Amino acid sequence: MASVPIIPDSYNHVLAEFECLDPLLSALRLDSSRLKCTCIDVSKRWLALGSSGGGLNLIQKDGWKQRLFLTHKEGAISQVACCLHDDDYVAVATSQGLVVVWELNQERRGKPERIYVSSEHKGRKVTALCWDTAALRVFVGDHVGKVSAVKINTSKQGKAAATFVMFPVQIITTVDSRVVQLDYLDGRLLISSLTRTYLCDTEREKFWKIGNKERDGEFGACFFPVGKNSGNQQPLIYCARPGSRMWEVNFDGEVQSTHQFKQLLSSPPLPVVTLRLDPHYTSSNCSTQSLSFPKLLYLTEHCVMTWTERGIYIFLPQTVQVLLWSEVKDIQDIAVYRNELFCLHTNGKVVHLSLLLVDRCIERLIRRGFWTLAARVCCLFQNSIISCRARKNLPLDKLEHLKSQLDASTQQDLITQLEELISKLEPLDSACSSRRSSISSHESFSILDSGIYRVISRRGSQSDEDSCSLHSQTFSEDERLKEFPAQQEDEQVELDNVSHASVTVEADRNETFLPFSIPLSFRSPSPLVSLQAVKESVSSFVRKTTEKIGTLHISPDTRGRPEAKDDEQLQELAINLVASPQEEKELEPQSCQLPEEDHLRDLKAATAEAIAKLQDPLVLLEPVRMRRVLQEWLVYLEEKFGSKERSAPSVKKSKTLCAEDPRAVLEEDLRLDPTDGNPVHKEQRSILEGCTEQENTGATCISKTVCENSTDLKGPLDCGFQVSSPCVIAPDVQKDLVELTTLCFELCVFSCGNSDAEESCDGSRPLAASWTLACRFMRSYFFLLDLKRLKQCIITLYATSPNVWETYIAGLKELTRHSPLALAMENEDMLKILKQLHDLGPWDDSPLLLVHAQRLYEKFGETALRPLIKFHPSILPSDVKQLCRNDPAHFLVYLDSLVKSKPEDKRSSLLRSVLQPESVRLDWLRLAVSRDAPQRANTVDAEGNPRPRSHLFTWGYSHLILLLIKLPADFVTKEKMADICKSHGFWPGYLFLCLELDRRIEAFTNIAHLDDLSLLNGEDGSIPETIEEWKFLLHLAQNHSTAFHHHGPQNGNAVSNGSPSCPDCITVENVALLLAKAVGPNRALPLLQECGLTLELSERFTGICDILRIAEKRQRALIQSMLERCDRFLWSQQA
Repeated sequence: MASVPIIPDSYNHVLAEFECLDPLLSALRLDSSRLKCTCIDVSKRWLALGSSGGGLNLIQKDGWKQRLFLTHKEGAISQVACCLHDDDYVAVATSQGLVVVWELNQERRGKPERIYVSSEHKGRKVTALCWDTAALRVFVGDHVGKVSAVKINTSKQGKAAATFVMFPVQIITTVDSRVVQLDYLDGRLLISSLTRTYLCDTEREKFWKIGNKERDGEFGACFFPVGKNSGNQQPLIYCARPGSRMWEVNFDGEVQSTHQFKQLLSSPPLPVVTLRLDPHYTSSNCSTQSLSFPKLLYLTEHCVMTWTERGIYIFLPQTVQVLLWSEVKDIQDIAVYRNELFCLHTNGKVVHLSLLLVDRCIERLIRRGFWTLAARVCCLFQNSIISCRARKNLPLDKLEHLKSQLDASTQQDLITQLEELISKLEPLDSACSSRRSSISSHESFSILDSGIYRVISRRGSQSDEDSCSLHSQTFSEDERLKEFPAQQEDEQVELDNVSHASVTVEADRNETFLPFSIPLSFRSPSPLVSLQAVKESVSSFVRKTTEKIGTLHISPDTRGRPEAKDDEQLQELAINLVASPQEEKELEPQSCQLPEEDHLRDLKAATAEAIAKLQDPLVLLEPVRMRRVLQEWLVYLEEKFGSKERSAPSVKKSKTLCAEDPRAVLEEDLRLDPTDGNPVHKEQRSILEGCTEQENTGATCISKTVCENSTDLKGPLDCGFQVSSPCVIAPDVQKDLVELTTLCFELCVFSCGNSDAEESCDGSRPLAASWTLACRFMRSYFFLLDLKRLKQCIITLYATSPNVWETYIAGLKELTRHSPLALAMENEDMLKILKQLHDLGPWDDSPLLLVHAQRLYEKFGETALRPLIKFHPSILPSDVKQLCRNDPAHFLVYLDSLVKSKPEDKRSSLLRSVLQPESVRLDWLRLAVSRDAPQRANTVDAEGNPRPRSHLFTWGYSHLILLLIKLPADFVTKEKMADICKSHGFWPGYLFLCLELDRRIEAFTNIAHLDDLSLLNGEDGSIPETIEEWKFLLHLAQNHSTAFHHHGPQNGNAVSNGSPSCPDCITVENVALLLAKAVGPNRALPLLQECGLTLELSERFTGICDILRIAEKRQRALIQSMLERCDRFLWSQQA
């Protein structure tokens, strides 16, 4: 047998058929030439099969037993739809155009009954059925484009109601061509016809056409619901387009983007795992596929599925990826429920497929005993199996067991390929490969992400017997590794039994070590040898780790005997992992002694004293005194947790030298480390020169703080972070240390110098020195800082110092360097990473989510910003602005997407809530009007006035700009916003702000320059309100008409003055007509005569005024008549 081609590791999902439904169709007699299946649908409980004979078969999915058969004399069944939110209802459409709704009465064990028959579409072909997602309502579409709604009244609401109340059929709309697909979600109905897609708000009875370009053919559309952890984000809509494209549309019907899949579909198809045929894969690429997707179906989370005459295609539209495509011929229709696909073929056959991860598919095949097929799938998808996650679900023992089940005489080639795969899986971790090899002949074990050793043993071992007490308190490894919704029902039925061996060791903090043991029938014996090997490996590992920790984190003053004591205790702890209960009791007194009491005694006393002083109102309300208290306490903190350069003797020496001559210390530091290329040292030299000049003139050097803290500035800024405590700290002490350390950072107390308290945050320290000290402080005491307060302080105090933010992010990266999410960033795609972030939620306002977002942005760029709106308010716009500070256009993409993801009535409140601090409003406005905007020369002329019709230009972020300027603000801020809009030529916003600031004359002047009469409307208050304003506007029209309509450049559809075809231009006649409509023609004529403008009016004006007089007269007569009738009616009632 030739070697099996290997499928790339980017494909980790597969379509699999585990059971054949042919016997079921034979039992239902749906496999004959006379009677065959015509339509299909599926729900949580039922598989519905409509037949050409008018019968509807409802098969219970649990056991595939036929439960119900519903007959129809109105013709063959053409469409069937199961109610997803209530399995007791099903709707069918017959070939005569009748729609029948059945109530199955399964809860009361009664007979199914027809509760509604609609003849609205009689004589037409019903092409689509769709249930409401909340109410009992069915939407029906036919081949002429008519869409109706059938509301159901059921016997569950009372027998009387069901008998006497029959709701009429509601006609939703009639579209221009045949209805291809219907979908419904949250009050919106999606209608896809042969030419375009329509969105209907069934509650408000509003309709929208999606997009401007039509199409010709069968193209589907579907809603894309949001996940559970997405907050208030609105669902999306995906519409099929010609040429393997899709439109991504928001819930308001606005097209956001077009996704192209033609080139992505040039990859070879993945095989369908089935017992009918051996899976085969061809690695050569095929030609690009320009396809038309007849229907789009939402499949599980993040996936959209479709099909053609060639195969099945599953997309990840949000990231524009193809999850897989497989060749499945002659598909007539597909029904989906979660990860299950029921395919109806043109010959009437039904195939049941499941979308699974490759490792889950192999697990099912192994459990069902399909050894050969499981081995072939392993060899095909070996790149996916080698990944960390698949290796947890398919450990070596399972693959070894699979290999042992193959026939060595006939399947030698397959066994050889499986052995090659197993050899690639062998080096699980280079750090523990030598330790594992020493025990591989006896038992297998692995190190979990948490550091726990997982020992796999056979049943009946001693460790199994000792695990009963903790069995109910722990979860099995398989249960913790469940990730995808595709593995729900099957894995819950056949999980392996898991037993846990545990030994508890009491130290300063009680810890429980739980080596997991999975009993399987093919496990090797003798766990005692395995445990002895684990004992030796753990002892060696702990000893080496302790030595490394002591070398990295413990200062010279704290080394020596305490370090040796820690090492001995950790060795005792490792030995105690496999000790007997008697030995455990003997070792408890020794292992409980840690040097924390002696090591931190002075620091604890100083901490208690500092907290007591800070509770004094006289200190608490005086920042200078607070800083002095914190400086006195910081001496003890630096002695205990400072680095080598910041040990206690060096701190005292630095303080003494600075008190005598601060410049001497800085000179000495520069001589010790003369690195000319280091910007920090250049800054120090400049500070020293400044001090010298000021000393010569009798001034006081403002850089005393820098001199006093010169030891902080000596070391390189890229030194390592202290993200974990060098020793064990009691929780109450840890809490107090975190509070004081964070307070030091907030008050800029970075050193124990005498003058630091006075010059920390009052602006006297140079900027470079300030952020340098802040970065140094964070690196030294990162494990003692409140990360939430730290982030807010950095955003507030160091907004102009990006180095501080970068240091903060670097610390978070170091803190999460070994987390599963950080490791997944290197190998997984963006969708999987986002799903893991969702599953780990809710995040609240945890800074750890921010560092994962930073990694996503660094790897995927702007594409990663849109999905971050799902994590609001855990990630705020201010955080995202920091992430993409080097490319502000990316921040606008995020902010605009965040605002548009909310309902229109909630967008202003959302924007107001994220404008913290208020000063960022102007920054965001400047950014929005400068990105994706027209050229300033096209909107502003040489004199600074608006160009005609320049307000009609398209601005990429116009919606966001208008929201920003319409939010409440003080008068000064509004004036600054008006200046920003005017300088960039955003005239809609400028006019709005002029009217809001009561600068009406200025607004009318700009409207005249823009030459658009539609801007003078009463909705926003831009129509003149006084006689003086009308006179001013008339004179503006008279002065500017000639310049605008004869000589000025034209934008939009402006035409020459005086023409009857320019009803929207600013001309004397048009303004006069607007005046006549506003105040009446009888009052308008005297005003025009007073201004001397009657000679410029044409006969058209006179005719319109006459019409206005007649209309006004008739309106008065009508009102008078109505009042008289009301009067007579009231008198008659009184009599």
